[in-house]
Amino acid sequence: MVDNRCPTSLTCPTSLTGSTAQPREAQGVYLYGFAQAARVPLLKVAGMDARYPVSQWTYKDIVAVASKVMVADFSGPSAETDLKDLAWVGPRACRHQEVVEAVMRHSPVLPAGFGTIFASSQRMVGLCVRHHGTISRFLGEVDNKAEWALKGFLDRAQAHRSLNSDLMAGEKERLASFSPGKQYFMQRQMAAEVERQLNQRLKAILTAVWEDLGQYAARFCERKVLSRDATGLDVDMVLNWAFLLSRDSQDVFAACLNRIKAAQAEHGLHFELSGPWPPYSFSPTLEMV
Repeated sequence: MVDNRCPTSLTCPTSLTGSTAQPREAQGVYLYGFAQAARVPLLKVAGMDARYPVSQWTYKDIVAVASKVMVADFSGPSAETDLKDLAWVGPRACRHQEVVEAVMRHSPVLPAGFGTIFASSQRMVGLCVRHHGTISRFLGEVDNKAEWALKGFLDRAQAHRSLNSDLMAGEKERLASFSPGKQYFMQRQMAAEVERQLNQRLKAILTAVWEDLGQYAARFCERKVLSRDATGLDVDMVLNWAFLLSRDSQDVFAACLNRIKAAQAEHGLHFELSGPWPPYSFSPTLEMV
């Protein structure tokens, strides 16, 4: 599964940590994320570079999951070009996600961003040492939980038709008593009123949706609402939310969402739920100094 939360949402990697200049053949350590050491078995999976398997570095109760990569693949002039090419980024973002999900099958995970590379394993372990408390607490907080992404889309044409038909039903007889010119003017006024009421209705609906669904979530956050150019759809994205759900609450959350979908579909409002995902939207920021 690939969503637009971590790997593919980035256009460039984190700067190489722990080095200012590297020869082209230099190797770095690519970090996928952190997990609880006692729960992650030895993972026999390929890393970002198929030549190097995933390895694990343990510090106290946490483990860093990483693999070797060639620094030149992610840093330098040619890398800057590659990182703007979806054909290059896509498979690597998928590989990043696959490794994180392999870890997540065994343990809660604090996923790293796509392209988080260290000059050496010692530098990466140093991050574990500096931020051990933050990492350990977060892993405890997200244990038995996963991120679920909810997107809402509004078909404005359908929504206008639904709302306009309600308004026109009450105005039909009154409009018939006016001249054609007056009717046209009145219809323009009604169109503006439809748009105003639509925006008010949408705001009220989204507030109610959040109240209904939020009661089942351990945490919630709003993500960037994307334009039509970004989604490639002919409908407007009106919400992009992330919920941190425990396994026990996922079914009741989905049932509540299904009721909302059924009630809003005829009004042009549609929802898409995806997950479970690693908790990218809720992960703490770790300073890479």
